[in-house]
Amino acid sequence: MSVLLTHGYFLADDVKEQQIMRPYAPLGILYISAYLEQHGIDNDVFDTTFSTKHKFRQYLLEHQPKIIGIYANLMTKLNVLEIVQYINESLPNSKIILGGPDVRYNAENYLNSGADFVVLGEGEETMLELIHTINNTVGVSIPKDALDKIRGISFLYEGKRIETLERDKIKDLDELPVPNRKKIDLHLYLDAWKKFHGTNAISVSTMRGCPYTCKWCSRAVYGLSYRRRSPEKVAQELEMIKKEYNPDTLWFVDDVFTISHKWLTAFRDELKKRDVIIPYECITRADRMNEDVIKMLKETGCFRVWIGAESGSQRVIDLMDRRVDVNQVRDMIKLTKQFGIQTGTFIMLGYPGETEADIEETIKHLKESNPDHFTITVAYPIKGTELYQEVEASQTPDLDWTTTTDRQIDFERMYSRKYYDYAVTRVVSEVNYFKARNINRNTSAIKMKVKSVVAKLGMQLQKFSTNSF
Repeated sequence: MSVLLTHGYFLADDVKEQQIMRPYAPLGILYISAYLEQHGIDNDVFDTTFSTKHKFRQYLLEHQPKIIGIYANLMTKLNVLEIVQYINESLPNSKIILGGPDVRYNAENYLNSGADFVVLGEGEETMLELIHTINNTVGVSIPKDALDKIRGISFLYEGKRIETLERDKIKDLDELPVPNRKKIDLHLYLDAWKKFHGTNAISVSTMRGCPYTCKWCSRAVYGLSYRRRSPEKVAQELEMIKKEYNPDTLWFVDDVFTISHKWLTAFRDELKKRDVIIPYECITRADRMNEDVIKMLKETGCFRVWIGAESGSQRVIDLMDRRVDVNQVRDMIKLTKQFGIQTGTFIMLGYPGETEADIEETIKHLKESNPDHFTITVAYPIKGTELYQEVEASQTPDLDWTTTTDRQIDFERMYSRKYYDYAVTRVVSEVNYFKARNINRNTSAIKMKVKSVVAKLGMQLQKFSTNSF
């Protein structure tokens, strides 16, 4: 029985992502592909990133896969629903299995929209068992007791949603094969990066889960955990990547790359032993950094590290349950730059309880720490998170789940939603003015200052608007 793995990300349909042009291969389904092959299940991967919906539909009609596993996240939800509908209309005998971070807390909606099964949590072991069960019942309905034995799935039975027992997380990640990158044309990604940025990148995962408790962060797949592949296994994968693709850089997708100093030390030693240093960037927390860690990052090839802050106000950071000192964030950004490593940080505006004074603290924080890069977004609640629970009672009503995503959920904030649009412009313009002014005074810097002032005026006008939501 043919098995197809795919996702719903079409770069050609995403104008913003085309401007950013930093696509990465779908590691999740490539891990599952490799795991299934390791256990004797042949499978194909249709990578939608550089394809089109029309070509994907043609592929489905031509190949008629009997089992179709689809990865769904917040960005791809609407495309996934469209794919599910098309499969049900054109390939009614195919079984649809959905997985990914968006499905756990929306399982009933996805099932009612046409999915046959939803995988909750890590997908490798569950997919293998589910495929075996489907294969063993060709031509007949799958008995409920057979499905009940498969941990970590949800399905409809006689119109009612059934959820089986939670599956234990994979303890030893070294047992997993490396992602099946040969199933896709990775050179499409490398070429896109090279064309738009001058250097290319390949993504790599060394760990699963995160032990921290930030209220806005989803833990729908890996839960509140920390499991990691051995330094030897990771270095072996990098050796293979260098030999087969020779990328300019790597992107470690881990939530907190320097969480274990012992692991990082062993990783450094293993890379030196194998002589396989590839420039990379990663994400971490300020409280898991110090001078020794920064030195090890430098030795292992790190050229850019993203140090999470989310806000320059300690009060807001505490509201988020970030458990980090904003002063330490500033210090680590400065110290990292002293060692010649680029720095980046993340900023979130509009968190419940944030005031204008907090936003000004964030501007001050960015000026003082002066990271090389920063990204900024307006907070939105993802279903299943503590933030979602806190603001659920004051969320925008009557959103149609089938046509919207969590990004469109709004809630009663300190100020109006429009206020925060102005605030984003204010922060970006003011900080970039500060950076440009320190280099030289020019027309560009003056324009940034003007934008900052106009945005601040817009914030004040919105503050006194009668419509605060």
